[in-house]
Amino acid sequence: MAGEKILIIDDELHIVELLKYNLEANGYKVIYELNGKNGFEAAVEKRPDLILLDIMLPEMDGFDVCKALKREKELENIPIIMLTAKSEEFDKILGLEIGAEDYITKPFSVRELLARIKVVLRRNVKEDSSKIIKLGNLEIDMDRHEVTKSGRKIDLTLKEFELLKLLVFNKGKVLTRDFLLDKVWGYEYYGETRTVDVHVRHLRQKIEDDDKNPRYIETVRGIGYKCKE
Repeated sequence: MAGEKILIIDDELHIVELLKYNLEANGYKVIYELNGKNGFEAAVEKRPDLILLDIMLPEMDGFDVCKALKREKELENIPIIMLTAKSEEFDKILGLEIGAEDYITKPFSVRELLARIKVVLRRNVKEDSSKIIKLGNLEIDMDRHEVTKSGRKIDLTLKEFELLKLLVFNKGKVLTRDFLLDKVWGYEYYGETRTVDVHVRHLRQKIEDDDKNPRYIETVRGIGYKCKE
């Protein structure tokens, strides 16, 4: 569904112009800033539907921008795709750890980036979406995309919610990391199954009472995860 507003935060003007041209050609509305501080302020003011965020930025780097956005209650659920020349695994994992939805390195395929943007923006509204699912002391409102634990609301990112929903709908079944990547991210992730582990760990920290003895999400060694029956 095009028409969504995308904020580009990148200090390389030729990259910005390339992205702006292709995004607008695909129906998106585009705004941009050339440094991290102005980018953060633009996100606060404009409330985009998605942010393309470079790491190496003047005034405020991409990691700090991402962390600042995730600290803001009204901005924390805006999906962020890290767009950078850095390709080291540490940088990828750090980006995911602090809340980025995805990570793509320069040089990149515009077609691939557009596919990833489409997946991140996609909202799956299924026939089960209006149900409220109860799981132990958890209550999952599929319509509102809200989870409460013992009556207290838990803030989940979009990917964490989608992972939980998929596991709950397949309770008792072992779901492989590749399957979770395909269903939640919606494209081939080039073997980067580590991103599933990162998101599952964050999800567990929020919904479990004891990380060492998980009550809801069980790790199946060498395969993936399942929601306990």
